[in-house]
Amino acid sequence: MNEQVRFFPNDEKYKKPFGAVEAGVPLTLTIEFNRPSNPSEVFLVLTKDGESDVYYPMNFVQVSPDTMMEYTVTLSVTTRGLYFYHFIVNTEDKQYRIGAGDDLHAMLGKGHDWQLTVYEQVYKAPTFLQGGLIYQILPDRFCDGGARKKTKSYARYRDDWYGLPEYRPDAEGKIRNEDFFGGNLRGIIKKLSYLKSLGVTCIYLNPIFEAHSNHKYDTGNYRKVDSDFGTAEDLRELIQKAGKLGMKIMLDGVFSHTGDDSIYFNKYGRYDSVGAYNSVHSPYYGWYTFRNFPDEYDSWWNIDILPQTKEVNPSFSEYICGEDGIIRYWTEMGIGGWRLDVADELPDEFLDRAAKAAKAVNPDCLMLGEVWEDASNKISYSRRRRYLNGGQLDSVTNYPFKEDILNFVRSGEAARLNNTVNVVLNNYPTHVVNNLMNLLDTHDTARIISVLGDSGDTSSRDKRAVAKIGDREHTCKLVKLAAVLQYTLPGVPCLYYGDEAGLEGFEDPFNRRCYPWGKEDKNYLRLYKKLGALRTAEKDILSDGAYCGITAENGVFAFARKNEAGTLVVIANRGTETYTFDTCGKTYTDVLKGTVFDGQVPPCDAVVLKLGTGAKPAVKKKASKPQSDALQKRRLYKEIYE
Repeated sequence: MNEQVRFFPNDEKYKKPFGAVEAGVPLTLTIEFNRPSNPSEVFLVLTKDGESDVYYPMNFVQVSPDTMMEYTVTLSVTTRGLYFYHFIVNTEDKQYRIGAGDDLHAMLGKGHDWQLTVYEQVYKAPTFLQGGLIYQILPDRFCDGGARKKTKSYARYRDDWYGLPEYRPDAEGKIRNEDFFGGNLRGIIKKLSYLKSLGVTCIYLNPIFEAHSNHKYDTGNYRKVDSDFGTAEDLRELIQKAGKLGMKIMLDGVFSHTGDDSIYFNKYGRYDSVGAYNSVHSPYYGWYTFRNFPDEYDSWWNIDILPQTKEVNPSFSEYICGEDGIIRYWTEMGIGGWRLDVADELPDEFLDRAAKAAKAVNPDCLMLGEVWEDASNKISYSRRRRYLNGGQLDSVTNYPFKEDILNFVRSGEAARLNNTVNVVLNNYPTHVVNNLMNLLDTHDTARIISVLGDSGDTSSRDKRAVAKIGDREHTCKLVKLAAVLQYTLPGVPCLYYGDEAGLEGFEDPFNRRCYPWGKEDKNYLRLYKKLGALRTAEKDILSDGAYCGITAENGVFAFARKNEAGTLVVIANRGTETYTFDTCGKTYTDVLKGTVFDGQVPPCDAVVLKLGTGAKPAVKKKASKPQSDALQKRRLYKEIYE
């Protein structure tokens, strides 16, 4: 029976609209059978998460004798939430259950059901990020713009910019993160033209608020820019000057915990305040959970310098999300968005209010959450999350793409990557997909060069501290494969500072070395500037172009992006043999090389192709109703193969 069935959720021939569905919008599902199967009844079985099954009879569609039979049903799901579905087919002598795992697209869905995400468009999705490029900066390590203020008595202010960050524990067995290299906001302002040359449209800053450490994830005062980085006026200048170059600033909001050395907790008495650690009568006492006052308290991942906040505490919630709260305060300065640190730790009620606060100031403010798994069906602390159902996050960090892009580059496993892409496109609303933060490494992970290259013996932390890639030329080829996919798959690439310069590094803090100004690896710099130019030139296609898979086998992963502005074909070959792409007599330009494509993609190489012999002006999109993705895909296939 299963071999006689056709259904693929990511094709509007079978599911329209494909992907997540807005509440109240009609949804049509169609399943096809070979004529010999001869079903008597066909049902769609739809189940809202945690509720009972609902059966919808499907209608037979008369088709010509030599084609498959079709059964279809149209319905409207009016309540947002997470749903799952499968089909029941009754024949004269048997009943069949058709679900995910029962056909060629087996991995789509959850368990043996396909997933249907139903969302409500509470806020209009921001569009400024689409088709652009995010650049992530750890401020202390990017660029020293001068005027350093050495105000912290405990700090080690370093003058060896290219030195290795401190990583060994002190006499008490703790890594203090108290060494400062001098990167600051004025340094970022100084390098805005450089960032523009990379094609950057959004600068994502790791925390800049006052804090004890060099990484600033231990907030000391949400209302102040840390003196290590400058002043609020420096931030205002950065926002304004970046804006003139077409770049927005995104701040890191760390609200699941503060620092113990903060105006709110004040464990060491460095602040002129009555912190929660100092008195049960502190205005901040209710922000934290003490098990045995004052020294035993809940902390983030049991790291005692990061006392965990109670985000639903009325006082804390008002301080962050209220009329005079932190989110409104900095959003009013003109930032483009917030990256919400460890969104899993933030309760739904807090996320609702945070989004409302930001959107009240700027409806186009991006609310992007750090989520490492599939954000559409995530369960954290035994609760199903509703990040993407409307009213919370505009998008999320796209770790699923990261993991399987790197897996593909290491192993050539194209089918797994193809499945992951299809799952994300099926589960996420379109506006979430178009704003995904597509990353390959961050301050929390090893750098891509170290992940893909051979660094020799890395068995100990001391050895990883000084490890160096051996074959840099081959590693650069591998990085190109990953970066081409990162820059062309649906979503927005996020480039971690220094990757474009060939910066290496394993886990924290080795991945947090200073940018190697004057010592950049030119091969990497050329690669990333070409990719940035691609994002700029083909923004209209890459912002929301329909995704269409071409092949995912024998170590080759190929797909196309297409809309009214044009078509791009992307081919990544991690196989052992040259891949031949049938151009069907058409002429394609390899846009990264600027040459006419000869139809061959060598092993360990990737190409981005565009129809024609050279770049053409971008086609301005019409204001009329856009083509359906299914129609775009069918026209794409016709254009490529006919």
